[in-house]
Amino acid sequence: MTTTRTTRKTTVRPDSPLIPFVIQREGEEAAPDNLRLTPLGGGRYRLRYADEDPRDRDLRGVLWARCGLGPIDDQGRPTGRPQWRMMHPLRQRGCMQMLRCQVCAGPARTPLGWSFLAGPSTVDPNNEPVLTNQPPVCPRHARAAAELCPHLTAQPMVFLARSAPLYGVIGVGYGVRDGNVQVVERPAGPIPYGHPLMPTVLASQMVRRLGAFRQLSLGELFAALEDAP
Repeated sequence: MTTTRTTRKTTVRPDSPLIPFVIQREGEEAAPDNLRLTPLGGGRYRLRYADEDPRDRDLRGVLWARCGLGPIDDQGRPTGRPQWRMMHPLRQRGCMQMLRCQVCAGPARTPLGWSFLAGPSTVDPNNEPVLTNQPPVCPRHARAAAELCPHLTAQPMVFLARSAPLYGVIGVGYGVRDGNVQVVERPAGPIPYGHPLMPTVLASQMVRRLGAFRQLSLGELFAALEDAP
């Protein structure tokens, strides 16, 4: 385990405002990268940390950016001033891997599937594949997520999906430049698992592909869930 990670302490905050679990907090800074490239032969490399821990990689073996973990409250939730336009890489990844609610980190599945929210012009439902880096929301916190997230509106697009397989990650590609390990590629969009660049990618967000979905409004979502068996 790297010594750059912040020790977690408990802080009691009984009147904490609702802040989504995935939001990065003040003081949760990126750790020194400590990155190395291991030759694989044939001009190929694999990105790694010099002091790598198994938790540094996701279920598909992709390396993830390290970020400090701040204090938690008596409910085990992060504390500190929210950095509203940033998602903590580890918490975003955990919610996406387990398909848990981005607000409360609780189960997000409903009898009709999972609810994913999207802001204006961020997802085109007519352009395959339909991708999202936003973890799902549970019915209890769907409206709160829409009101709190700066990327959304009070009436966001809602995708009620029966399937949402893992697609890939958002990240950057590393290589050797001027004798140093540094970023050499910045893909414009998500990188699919299995892409040739993936062995040298440092990921920051996980992406899922929405399958067999219905596009709804928040009101239509709640009505559909009320009618569900």
